[in-house]
Amino acid sequence: MVDNNAGYGSSYPPAGYGASGTYAEAGAAAPVSAQGMLFNQLQQMQQEIAQLRGTLEEQQNEIQRLKQESLERYQDLDKRLSGGAAGAAVSQNSSTAGAINASGTPTSPAAGQAPASNEPADPAKEKLFYEAAFDLIKAKDFDKASQAFAAFLRKYPNSQYAGNAQYWLGEVNLAKGDLQGAGQAFARVSQVYPSHGKVPDSLFKLADVEQRLGNSDKAKGILQQVVAQYPGSSAAQLAQRDLQRLP
Repeated sequence: MVDNNAGYGSSYPPAGYGASGTYAEAGAAAPVSAQGMLFNQLQQMQQEIAQLRGTLEEQQNEIQRLKQESLERYQDLDKRLSGGAAGAAVSQNSSTAGAINASGTPTSPAAGQAPASNEPADPAKEKLFYEAAFDLIKAKDFDKASQAFAAFLRKYPNSQYAGNAQYWLGEVNLAKGDLQGAGQAFARVSQVYPSHGKVPDSLFKLADVEQRLGNSDKAKGILQQVVAQYPGSSAAQLAQRDLQRLP
């Protein structure tokens, strides 16, 4: 008589035999864990992508703002160029009191003195030098224009063109985005050439620079100065408009 249980020992079925039992359960746990890990990784990637998109949008907005600001500077400069502001022999303004420097404080009487130069006066040569520098503005080569006006002022600080050169040095620095250089140049118009006809415009532009730098109080004080000292001028009208916009 044959023993049907022979070879299997005392237990039946043998340990580990049940494919649907212990082994199957252990095999089912691994895919669930892997799927969970993939799901978590996918969520993390989606969060990172969302953050990157937000950062990209912020950068694009900042680039657009800077482009718009540069465009406005160029447009403003073009308007001034087309308005014939290049004229050298500008009428002198008799008011010299209360000129303001780049730090927003009144200048001293000594600040109204142009720096000394050993270069002899030569109106014809000065005119050629000044016009060559101004042509660089028309060509929108602001880096070279800035260098040319700075060189002109070093060479001919007492020239009849010096006040205008100082003002346009501020304009080209502003067009370049050099706010510190622009502020210093505009401030020196009232400091060194306090009776020059460009003083109202230079102070108004100085206030604009201070606003761009975030110095609203200084800007407000300079604008009030322009309105009080140069009533009826175009700079005073623009200053009054900006004062209404300031908090």
